Amino acid sequence: MGPLPPNSTIGLVGGGQLGRMSALAAARLGYKCHILTRETDSPAAQVSDSVTISDYTDPVSLRAFAAAVDVISFEFENVSAEGLDLLSSLKPVRPAPSVLRISQDREAEKSFLNQAGVATAPWIIVETLAELEAAVARLGLPAVLKTTRLGYDGKGQAMLRTPADLAPAFERLAPRPLILEGFVDFACEISVVIGRGADGTMAAFDTVENRHRNHILDITLAPARITEAVDQAAQTIARDIASALDLVGLLAVEMFVDKDGRVLANEIAPRPHNSGHWTIDACPMSQFELHIRTIAGLPLPPAVRHSDAVMKNLVGPDEAALWPEILATPGLIPHHYGKTEARPGRKIGHATRLFPKGALPGEFGVTAALGILG
Repeated sequence: MGPLPPNSTIGLVGGGQLGRMSALAAARLGYKCHILTRETDSPAAQVSDSVTISDYTDPVSLRAFAAAVDVISFEFENVSAEGLDLLSSLKPVRPAPSVLRISQDREAEKSFLNQAGVATAPWIIVETLAELEAAVARLGLPAVLKTTRLGYDGKGQAMLRTPADLAPAFERLAPRPLILEGFVDFACEISVVIGRGADGTMAAFDTVENRHRNHILDITLAPARITEAVDQAAQTIARDIASALDLVGLLAVEMFVDKDGRVLANEIAPRPHNSGHWTIDACPMSQFELHIRTIAGLPLPPAVRHSDAVMKNLVGPDEAALWPEILATPGLIPHHYGKTEARPGRKIGHATRLFPKGALPGEFGVTAALGILG
């Protein structure tokens, strides 16, 4: 398939903010977007040409959706891989359903990464409480117990600190099997967003540092304050994973840097990622434009930045209430996702603060620059 010509229609499965920002990037490149989502008035549908409201598994809706678009992608992992299989029999789906399957299941994901030669925290699959006790005896405490599927933003996981934590956590978490991960004494969490075209060409954004609050990404610092060796290791890991997946599309790789400077892969996400939102304002080509370019078969320019940046998530009712002040704060670049309800733990937008390239300030400077969000 050659480059997708202007005025073609890109189908996006999922109607959230990642689809919204991808659709805005697609429009700037001359494309229309058609959204398949279960939600009415979804963030992505608000800025798109067309929308189909349907479950992700209904074959009649999927066939009609495929007939209306030229190429298909997705904006989050909790969609049906079987539904994507049907879509891929009708139109190109990028990334492929096989890539989605790996990212949907932590056992498949960890196995794939280790087989590709990428280091992770030690892990063991457990199906019974007795297996969990045996796994803890091997990996030690603290450790993290997670569901293998459907976990995000801290959902579906529990920190195990003492033997008394095992039984309650095992009873609470479902579905099974579960995965026990050895605890990483990490210095920081980092990520790389990389795009790969059908011809194998890759473009990767600078490595960034991510800080979480209540298991939800709070702040991203671009670039990460890491050594050159750690940066090169992170970039190499991202490229190795993209190649091993035979990826066509966008991929985010979340990683830990431990106290000894080792870089360990944590999770992969074959889609735009929260830690890449800074690229909208700090780069000539954002992660969302790179997403569209990879799936549309367009050339991939280098993923360079013209500025350093701090991205701050706006989560739940408390930060939603600050929207008027955010709009009035010089230097803060606001992004609202069009969600009508600001529930606790729900991302309703983000704000970005730019700095001259190479001039990202220290901790006090970052806090001061974010103003009311610092």
